[in-house]
Amino acid sequence: MASAHKSQFHEPQAARFAWWASSLGAALIAAESQLLGEALEDVFGWELLQIGAWGGSRELLAGARTRHQAIVAAPGLSAGADIRARPTQLPVISDSIDAVLLPHILEFATDPYAIVREADRVLVGEGQLLVLGFRPWSLWGVRARFSGSGFPPGIRRVLSERRIREWLVLLGYEVVSAQHYLFRGPWSGGLAAGQDVGHDAGRMLRRGLTYPLPANAYLLKARKRIYTLTPIRPRFRERPAVLGGLVKPAPH
Repeated sequence: MASAHKSQFHEPQAARFAWWASSLGAALIAAESQLLGEALEDVFGWELLQIGAWGGSRELLAGARTRHQAIVAAPGLSAGADIRARPTQLPVISDSIDAVLLPHILEFATDPYAIVREADRVLVGEGQLLVLGFRPWSLWGVRARFSGSGFPPGIRRVLSERRIREWLVLLGYEVVSAQHYLFRGPWSGGLAAGQDVGHDAGRMLRRGLTYPLPANAYLLKARKRIYTLTPIRPRFRERPAVLGGLVKPAPH
């Protein structure tokens, strides 16, 4: 019984690893790595934390410019991860991370807002948060909702860009940029003969004649704002002048 339960527990994870290794999954991760390489050009500091495994290793962090980068992932999905922990309970000191990347992790979580709050806890003031997500009313979003095992495998829900924006504004963030990408259907087969993953990834980032429909995914980039309160000085009443211990009489 225990071995059967263990097999069922690892089945969605194995399906996710297999999808990442497919031509479609590899092309998507390559496209997102290229997209993040541009988005991270102005993200500096000491530490960048990726919450959640996405891809076979550290492809999404290839363009990072921070001094250090780390990946935290749940047990079982920790290939290439530096820390094994729950995304809602990070073993990280508060206000210690310069940038946080959430690559589709919210769509696989039972409590996505808890992950956003945990990311907010570890981010320093003026730190940056980057979120990758699929658009609900796109072809990828429709397939994810109507697929029995989810698409990509294991996905629980598709969160709209508007919902993520509302959460970020509620937590005091300013959304500084939003990019739409993934111009390719979720039913696409393998790569054409002689075509490499990099070429296919480039097509995913640009709308072309072969895919005139709207984009299937988005990248939100937000900054954690620290608003300082300006103290209001109290207004003092004008006190009457005192002469020799007696109140100076007012002229009439």
